[in-house]
Amino acid sequence: MADRSLEGMALPLEVRARLAELELELSEGDITQKGYEKKRSKLIGAYLPQPPTANGAAVVRCRLQHSEGAPRRMLQAGNIGVCDIRDAAVRERAASTAGNRPLFYFRFGVDQALPPERRAPVTPSSASRYHRRRSSGSRDERYRSDVHTEAVQAALAKHKERKMAVPMPSKRRSLVVQTSMDAYTPPDTSSGSEDEGSVQGDSQGTPTSSQGSINMEHWISQAIHGSTTSTTSSSSTQSGGSGAAHRLADVMAQTHLENHSAPPDVTTYTSEHSIQVERPQGSTTSRTAPKYGNAELMETGDGVPVSSRVSAKIQQLVNTLKRPKRPPLREFFVDDFEELLEVQQPDPNQPKPEGAQMLAMRGEQLGVVTNWPPSLEAALQRWGTISPKAPCLTTMDTNGKPLYILTYGKLWTRSMKVAYNILHKLGTKQEPMVRPGDRVALVFPNNDPAASMVAFYGCLLAEVVPVPIEVPLTRKDAGSQQIGFLLGSCGVTVALTSDACHKGLPKSPTGEIPQFKGWPKLLWFVTESKHLSKPPRDWFPHIKDANNDTAYIEYKTCKDGSVLGVTVTRIALLTHCQALTQACGYTEAETIVNVLDFKKDVGLWHGILTSVMNMMHVISIPYSLMKVNPLSWIQKVCQYKAKVACVKSRDMHWALVAHRDQRDINLSSLRMLIVADGANPWSISSCDAFLNVFQSKGLRQEVICPCASSPEALTVAIRRPTDDSNQPPGRGVLSMHGLTYGVIRVDSEEKLSVLTVQDVGLVMPGAIMCSVKPDGVPQLCRTDEVGELCMCAVATGTSYYGLSGMTKNTFEVFPVTSSGAPVSEYPFVRTGLLGFVGPGGLVFVVGKMDGLMVVSGRRHNADDIVATALAVEPMKFVYRGRIAVFSVTVLHDERIVIVAEQRPDSTEEDSFQWMSRVLQAIDSIHQVGVYCLALVPANTLPKTPLGGIHLSETKQLFLEGSLHPCNVLMCPHTCVTNLPKPRQKQPEIGPASVMVGNLVSGKRIAQASGRDLGQIEDNDQARKFLFLSEVLQWRAQTTPDHVLYTLLNCRGTIANSLTCVQLHKRAEKIAVMLMERGHLQDGDHVALVYPPGIDLIAAFYGCLYAGCVPITVRPPHPQNIATTLPTVKMIVEVSRSACLMTTQLICKLLRSREAAAAVDVRAWPPILDTDDLPKKRPAQIYKPSNPDTLAYLDFSVSTTGMLAGVKMSHAATSAFCRSIKLQCELYPSREVAICLDPYCGLGFVLWCLCSVYSGHQSILIPPAELETNPALWLLAVSQYKVRDTFCSYSVMELCTKGLGSQTESLKARGLDLSRVRTCVVVAEERPRIALTQSFSKLFKDLGLHPRAVSTSFGCRVNLAICLQGTSGPDPTTVYVDMRALRHDRVRLVERGSPHSLPLMESGKILPGVRIIIANPETKGPLGDSHLGEIWVHSAHNASGYFTIYGDESLQSDHFNSRLSFGDTQTIWARTGYLGFLRRTELTDANGERHDALYVVGALDEAMELRGMRYHPIDIETSVIRAHKSVTECAVFTWTNLLVVVVELDGSEQEALDLVPLVTNVVLEEHYLVVGVVVVVDIGVIPINSRGEKQRMHLRDGFLADQLDPIYVAYNM
Repeated sequence: MADRSLEGMALPLEVRARLAELELELSEGDITQKGYEKKRSKLIGAYLPQPPTANGAAVVRCRLQHSEGAPRRMLQAGNIGVCDIRDAAVRERAASTAGNRPLFYFRFGVDQALPPERRAPVTPSSASRYHRRRSSGSRDERYRSDVHTEAVQAALAKHKERKMAVPMPSKRRSLVVQTSMDAYTPPDTSSGSEDEGSVQGDSQGTPTSSQGSINMEHWISQAIHGSTTSTTSSSSTQSGGSGAAHRLADVMAQTHLENHSAPPDVTTYTSEHSIQVERPQGSTTSRTAPKYGNAELMETGDGVPVSSRVSAKIQQLVNTLKRPKRPPLREFFVDDFEELLEVQQPDPNQPKPEGAQMLAMRGEQLGVVTNWPPSLEAALQRWGTISPKAPCLTTMDTNGKPLYILTYGKLWTRSMKVAYNILHKLGTKQEPMVRPGDRVALVFPNNDPAASMVAFYGCLLAEVVPVPIEVPLTRKDAGSQQIGFLLGSCGVTVALTSDACHKGLPKSPTGEIPQFKGWPKLLWFVTESKHLSKPPRDWFPHIKDANNDTAYIEYKTCKDGSVLGVTVTRIALLTHCQALTQACGYTEAETIVNVLDFKKDVGLWHGILTSVMNMMHVISIPYSLMKVNPLSWIQKVCQYKAKVACVKSRDMHWALVAHRDQRDINLSSLRMLIVADGANPWSISSCDAFLNVFQSKGLRQEVICPCASSPEALTVAIRRPTDDSNQPPGRGVLSMHGLTYGVIRVDSEEKLSVLTVQDVGLVMPGAIMCSVKPDGVPQLCRTDEVGELCMCAVATGTSYYGLSGMTKNTFEVFPVTSSGAPVSEYPFVRTGLLGFVGPGGLVFVVGKMDGLMVVSGRRHNADDIVATALAVEPMKFVYRGRIAVFSVTVLHDERIVIVAEQRPDSTEEDSFQWMSRVLQAIDSIHQVGVYCLALVPANTLPKTPLGGIHLSETKQLFLEGSLHPCNVLMCPHTCVTNLPKPRQKQPEIGPASVMVGNLVSGKRIAQASGRDLGQIEDNDQARKFLFLSEVLQWRAQTTPDHVLYTLLNCRGTIANSLTCVQLHKRAEKIAVMLMERGHLQDGDHVALVYPPGIDLIAAFYGCLYAGCVPITVRPPHPQNIATTLPTVKMIVEVSRSACLMTTQLICKLLRSREAAAAVDVRAWPPILDTDDLPKKRPAQIYKPSNPDTLAYLDFSVSTTGMLAGVKMSHAATSAFCRSIKLQCELYPSREVAICLDPYCGLGFVLWCLCSVYSGHQSILIPPAELETNPALWLLAVSQYKVRDTFCSYSVMELCTKGLGSQTESLKARGLDLSRVRTCVVVAEERPRIALTQSFSKLFKDLGLHPRAVSTSFGCRVNLAICLQGTSGPDPTTVYVDMRALRHDRVRLVERGSPHSLPLMESGKILPGVRIIIANPETKGPLGDSHLGEIWVHSAHNASGYFTIYGDESLQSDHFNSRLSFGDTQTIWARTGYLGFLRRTELTDANGERHDALYVVGALDEAMELRGMRYHPIDIETSVIRAHKSVTECAVFTWTNLLVVVVELDGSEQEALDLVPLVTNVVLEEHYLVVGVVVVVDIGVIPINSRGEKQRMHLRDGFLADQLDPIYVAYNM
């Protein structure tokens, strides 16, 4: 990674050496920065050129099109003008005089060719850059580039000017502590894989001061480090106690966040506004690249208030998101319905290729030398017999001492032995296990190349096909299962292995090797000589000339993690060896040092195959030795005077870090240093840096030979070793923006986003190369276009074993010209490399197909993104070698995800800081948004066998929520730009155009009614009485001993019961008490605070007897007085109760010390204790004068958190009871089991009123008792042979969860539900289909008929509108399109179709009830199957609100609304619920067609987002499905941000896994971006007695920091 400024200078070697030492001293801390600068300038002062040029690097441009007056050399390849690199320098001036925009920049290594005035000046910035390269010793240099680092720093500095706060996530303490424990082992960075890593003492060279790692100009370092105010790690429990709290006040002052009443709207923006902002004034010519969303506006904790107060953080988020996004896009594609996802419009200014069509490039002739062997086995035989003593392979131990020398003689005899034993000693003589042509696995560890080589050649001699693979270490290795699938598909039954490896494999207790997951059953065969029998003298392997039989299979891991086998034929194998011999100029007995994996790729081709063809001596350096001593390969080159070395850029980088201890290194013997991963554009920096440091040790520049290879095409191109040190290698400085469009452009704009690429040499001898468009028809690219390189040669792979379809697409490609004519009659092979053929036939690679991510039509390479992330300073929070970048598909586009391993000692603040800057850097350099950036604890990412990150496995873990990150930053707001347009509301059609008789817009008006009460004949004596109090007196006289109520305790035994006369007498005594002790008048309000039971019923009728108005109130919970008592107090006050009746126990509780802490106990009205009643009867029982007077008040807290009391008159109460009696066919001989809370709505009516009216016996089961005995309700239903039972959703859920595993034991106890004909869930919401269905399924075995389970529907204005009775059709279910529903439309779809939502009918409409569906805004009637508000007209409607606490503005028209057209006379009550009516094919009891009512959701609860109406339950259902650990979920909006609260059932470590999954599922299914994800403990989401979520309570608790969340993520 050469310092660019020194590149252009001819410094003497000794000066360079002294500079390198200086630099070392600085990185070691032996010298100050100032001292370093001083000594350095002294050293190079003499060589400094005087006049500086604009960008400190000497650049040579060469142009593909004709430029006037330029001398040119034509290549034989054809009529494309290809300039030769040598005269490019001359052309530089010509191009600049021509004034045209150049297409390439090419840079040469040490620009000796340039006149002195063009050489680079050494500026302080480049000096510091030179220092920075080595200052942090643990760098993974493969992605390191100074230019790039500088670009990133400059980009970040620009961001600083427009600072904006990113709210930092809140995290519970326990989570923070656990992730930064020192107990972590530092990740085995050593395990730096084939392409990753660093050296063992990973932190050794990292500077301590935070400034140390950046020595850019002073202002940049100022800007970047700013004032690092460290906030506390922001656990949300300490509200606002952060270091930045005082600055929080300023933010609050600017944003005027008044309590939290009317949140500001942030999501609406007009298109003109955003377009205006997008265009800088006066910039007509230079159009800046579009910023991706608003990533550039983010900044974290430095100098910006970051508070742990939720409301402030949300405000921060809102402010950030308020910035205009991209201008809205013009066009849509139809996603099968009207919610149209935006399609990214092509940018009119995007670069397009302009060059001529390229021609295929032909390599030199493959000159067959006379003494080349006819096959590789023949070569082995030749050397094994002619020079058996010649060394073939030397292996090393972990101390770097030679462990073993394999000579050609030994290789020949041992491979013969292996061949004989494979063919003759496995199986029987008649049935050998392995025949020629069969596949055999080679399982050898990386430190035993000799045994592996013997086995490989043994297979070749036996004509069986070796499949070399990695050693499976555990049964669950990452990717090992896929290798097993490959072995299975290849039909492998035998695995050859070494003794040591065999002993090290995991064993079962019996000593057998277990079958690995996904692997076929294998016979393990040890190939050590001592275990093999000697071949007989007359046996000899059959050595033929190379033919088209398969020689070996090399495995390749794909992007998705699957493993394929590339087959290489014997002729390809031989030709490849010949081509490499010719290209590299190999000669007999040369020594070659190999650091690469010998099982595959370059390591196998050079170190095992070509070496044998040329009788070379290979020094093999195992990976384990490199981990201990990174310099070992350089020492071996010196020791053996090796001519060639095969390394990866990682090995060069490691050597750089460690070379300081070495004095006597001499690399002058090297004529060729093959860089195996030269195709990775970021390897150039390692090459430069290595040359820079080792030039003083005899390394010549022309020795470095990068090569490009792929499993399919074998060696694609390799730079030839030359003796001409004056011919510098080719360089291209390409615009990254251009590359995203697949176009090669010199970077003309800010020099920020450039990719510097080096050539990987020329096409291989005997091969033809071209580049084709990466997708679609394989059409030839233009000369300035990036495409996939394709190769036509004998020396390539021929197929993916057993996969003919994939083989055709990869190995049998026929590139065509623009006119459609094929380039060649022979097929080409796709190499999987993206690149182009530059001037002089040099091949340039800019990336891999596997790393390609196409975001909004632009192509980004994963490696480039990694490089940018690594250039963000300071890097001390994450491990350099452990960063994974991949894309996931969310909402029809790829989204970029970055996962890095965090160091255990870094703080939350630091990591978050680094993360937000990575986002900014990637946004600036690549103009693409990062969807998710996650940090995981050290050492937790899955590894490949050589220690790199297993990418597909990491992606899999991310998608299934098992990655367990310790930090997550999601940016869906910035990335997701293809959401459907926000909906504009259409004006409604006026009345004139639509009403024709009973039709609206050509559809039947949506209205329906239950049976008519007046026409129903029933011989009911109770009908004579207008008032319930009269009915009770009548029953006490006519059937005094008939039991009305039976109360059960938790053991299922009868705790208490009441007959008609007992209830009557008790009520009389209570009436006396009210009059005498309470001194109440008729009409006074009395609060009844009782637990569910008999006392409550008696107190209610006592109030009626005394003429008082009862209000039932749930008593405070003794364990939770602080939160439950204020609600009691509020109801008592709002209902204006003159007195409070209760039991002795609750009486004490209300006056206790705990109560006094929660409310003002002196303000209670008089409290009467009914445990001690007077003995006398009242003089007379009160009889109301008018049936419309008030009978009781029904108070309840709605799900939106409003306390509403409704007035029930005597007439309505009686009508209600009669309606239920008729619907359920109730009469005295019936028994009904009720497991409901008796405080409001239908639950209260069934518990207290219906038995008195209808005379049936009610078996009362308090729901709280089910917590100790979940089977109580069902056992009671079974024991009393009940036919009708009522429960709530909470009860049903308790039974489903609590009894799921006990159905067998319940059956044994005799539980039988076969008599139940109606089991009704009492609810005020959309039926919960999933719950009722799972309940029915679960208890089907116990006799429960699935049709028995149904739901009721009631609301504040009418406590029961629908209730599934005994007669009439079963409840129906329809499926509607969820997307149409958001537009207030009903569109019926088939079950299972995408976006379908099942809706169950809410029971039958009760007798005497009429329903119509009206438009909530215009109040006009709607047609059948149209969504609107449900309006109800009935004798048992409530007569009005008593008072509403929490919203005084609620109009009175809830109870007396009229339609705006049509039937304008009838007075309706508005339920506040959206739903629709649909006429079905079924018939009612009275023979009419049945109208089904479907409830969709409450208007109050619905969320208006992006102009569409969302029902929380739909989003919650999606979220609960997203991950197994989500038990419950609630959503609400705040400042138009969607907040999702999830309850986590699992370890806190899983909390952060949920953030991406929740965000994904809501985007995919609802087209909404989640603003905040809050992960809380089980039971935090408040639920009322009906089992409904109290979302507004939850919202208030969240904003007031009362939830104690495990994690809060603010999505950007």
